[in-house]
Amino acid sequence: MERVIDAKTTVIWQKEPEDRVAEPALLVKGYLDVIAIQQGSDTININREALPEIIRVLWRTLKWATKVWNPVTGCTKVSQGCKNCYAERMATRLAGRVGYPADEPFRVTLHPERLDMPRHWRKPARVFVNSMSDLFHSDVPDEFIARVFGTMSGCKKHTFMVLTKRPERMLKWLMRCGNGGGLGWITHNGAKPIAYGGDGIVVGENDRWPLPNVWLGVSVEDQTTADERIPLLLQTPAAVHFVSCEPLLGPVDLNKAHGFQRPIYGDTGGYPPPERLDWVICGGESGPGARPMHPDWARSLRDQCADAGVPYFFKQWEELWRKENT
Repeated sequence: MERVIDAKTTVIWQKEPEDRVAEPALLVKGYLDVIAIQQGSDTININREALPEIIRVLWRTLKWATKVWNPVTGCTKVSQGCKNCYAERMATRLAGRVGYPADEPFRVTLHPERLDMPRHWRKPARVFVNSMSDLFHSDVPDEFIARVFGTMSGCKKHTFMVLTKRPERMLKWLMRCGNGGGLGWITHNGAKPIAYGGDGIVVGENDRWPLPNVWLGVSVEDQTTADERIPLLLQTPAAVHFVSCEPLLGPVDLNKAHGFQRPIYGDTGGYPPPERLDWVICGGESGPGARPMHPDWARSLRDQCADAGVPYFFKQWEELWRKENT
C-alpha cells in the first residue's frame, strides 16, 4: 500500500493501516507496517529503530501543512530551541542518501533540481518550505533564495509557509527586493530582470507584492527569542505573518514581543508594519531528550490569541510532561 506525500516522496505500507486520518492521510497507529520511504527513484529501506522517528517527523510536519518542499537541506544551531533538532536527527539517519551528504549529512546543501517541484503539483497545497533547513541561513546565497521566491510567485494556486530563526536576514533580503527597472516585475535586487539585460532575478510582480500566497513566520521558544524575532518579522513585508512557538520551553507574552500591536521602531523601507500577528502555532518538544512544556504556557498563548482574535493552532504536547504529570 502506498501513500504519496509529495512529488518525490511516497510512504509504503505492507498493508492498509487501520487507523488513518483524512488530511494528511498518514497513519496515527500501526506505523510498524511501514517498510520503506521512496524519494524519486531512491527507496529507503526502513529499520525498526529509525522508523518511529521518521514517522513522527512526517506526522508532526504535515498536521499543519499538506506538503513539504526542501530546496535546501541542512542547518546550524542558533538558540536553545535547536538543541534537539528533529531535522538533524532525520538527516543523520539518511546520510549518503536522497541528497544528504554522507560525510556531513546536515551540512547546508542546495538542491536546484527541486526548485520546480511545486509546478508539477496539480492540486492546491499548503506547503511547508524547508522543513529540513532554514531558507535564510547565511550559507544560502541571495540568488538561490530569489529562485525559491520565483517558484512561489509562479505557483499561485499553492500557499507557501516559510519559517525561519533568522528574521534579520529575511527582513534585509525582502527590503532589497524592488521594482526591476519599471518593467512591472519585482526583482531580488531591484535591478532590471536578466531577460532585459540586467542582473535581477524575478521574484514577483508589481501588483502582487508582497506575494499573496507566501506566509512568513519565525520560530521562537521563549520570551527572549520572541522579543528578538517577532518585531523583525512584523517589519518584513508579507501577506501573512505567523509565529511558531515550538519547541515551547517557557512562557511567552506575545504582547510584550509586539505580537498584537504595531511596532514603534525600525525602518520598514516604506512598507507599513502590520498591526499584529495573523496566526500562532504552539507545540512541545518530542523525540529523544525532549524537554518539558508546561500546559499553562500553551493555555496562556491560547488565551492571548482568543483575546486578540488571532487564530491559534495547537500542534502537539510534549510526551514527557504528559507521562509524568497526568
